[in-house]
Amino acid sequence: GCVTCLDYDEHYILTFPNGYGRQVNTLSILTVPWIELGGECSISCSKTGYNASIVFHTKPFYGGKKHRITAEIFSPNDKKPFCSVEGEWNGVMYAKYSTGENTVFIDTKKMPTIKKKVRKLEDQEDFESRCLWKDVTYNLKIRDIDAATAAKH
Repeated sequence: GCVTCLDYDEHYILTFPNGYGRQVNTLSILTVPWIELGGECSISCSKTGYNASIVFHTKPFYGGKKHRITAEIFSPNDKKPFCSVEGEWNGVMYAKYSTGENTVFIDTKKMPTIKKKVRKLEDQEDFESRCLWKDVTYNLKIRDIDAATAAKH
């Protein structure tokens, strides 16, 4: 993907983690399903040379926590990170800087929710995401998994 910060004229190239649908079956009791992200990602800016390596950790079969993330942030041409980040991607992440300073990097629970601006379905092209996946989305909302699966195929 590519994200552009217009105020700084910076373009960031990024890769995405894998997404997994999880549900644990223990003693014939199904737990509440959840979406889990896992894998290595990167973010880089060609203008500044800054880059980051990010790992989304999947929950171990026994113990451990869901939604864990670790990251290292590098200055241009440096092999050693100036900042390490760890925490939960859907909660609080903490930063540890090479200076020894430790701080909250971000608390996603305190971030405001911003409503997406999306064109109406009738104004979208056939292969735009919401138009393409509308039948899957609808069937998931009404909990018709078989119809959602059929629409996905």
